[in-house]
Amino acid sequence: MDRLLLPTHWQLRTRALELPHPGGALRRPLVMGIVNVTPDSFSDGGRHAQVDAAVAHGLRLAAEGADLLDVGGESTRPFSEPVPADEELRRVAEVVRRLAAESGLPVSIDTSKAAVAASAMDLGAEIINDVTGLEGDPAMVAVARDSAAAVCAMHMQGTPRTMQVEPRYGDVVAEIHAYLAARRDALVAAGIPPERICLDPGIGFGKTHDHNLALMAGAGRFLDLGVPILVGHSRKGFIGKALERSLGRPATEADRDAGTAGAACGLAAAGVQIVRVHAVGMVRTALDLFAATHSRGAWAAGG
Repeated sequence: MDRLLLPTHWQLRTRALELPHPGGALRRPLVMGIVNVTPDSFSDGGRHAQVDAAVAHGLRLAAEGADLLDVGGESTRPFSEPVPADEELRRVAEVVRRLAAESGLPVSIDTSKAAVAASAMDLGAEIINDVTGLEGDPAMVAVARDSAAAVCAMHMQGTPRTMQVEPRYGDVVAEIHAYLAARRDALVAAGIPPERICLDPGIGFGKTHDHNLALMAGAGRFLDLGVPILVGHSRKGFIGKALERSLGRPATEADRDAGTAGAACGLAAAGVQIVRVHAVGMVRTALDLFAATHSRGAWAAGG
């Protein structure tokens, strides 16, 4: 098998992040820490809804080994309702500003609203992480292009309100691969350079338990898209269901974090470059040990 031509860096607005690649110094995926500034996220809604609590949480994730931080002010859990842009910005603006200034890490804004993304760039954010693949707001692509932001375009079937109403695919990996390839090409055609683009298959967004397992098992198939691949599997329902089968009881949050760390090692073996997680310390420890005990990862695919 021929070796895949994998990206060595992800170009952000003002800096570049090194990615794991053949011959590189980085032997593990980058870890994106989740900072939810919401009262209703599926996993940690309300814990960090105030500015000081959210900033303290972000700084704690940085100390635990996060490589970048993802700040969001709108829950995208199944059946959630959208939040007005002014309310979303009220929640995240000061958190983005302070974490960009205090953490030393690149900050990503998790939003599908162009106005929120534009303000976040002005406040120091580097990345737009959009669950709609930059399709939900017609102005989003222009904001990303004109601000020179890096972007992460995710696949979602439907909207958060409708995505878990009988999602269907013929071949879930092939269909999402085709969608992400098309979004990459559309973003490049709109003036966003490929070195600024990251793609996310959207675990849990319009997928059943079996779809999610198939995407996790097939994560390495997305590497031929030629841009960084991010997977956000942390604490998702499919982890809980898989653990319940093995444990014979409902999975706790601690169980889901351990499952998240184990799955992150599987993603590392597949060559995925970025994982988005809640329990940064646990996942970073698992990935560091993965790197220490593997002379080469699957990002050296075909070698």
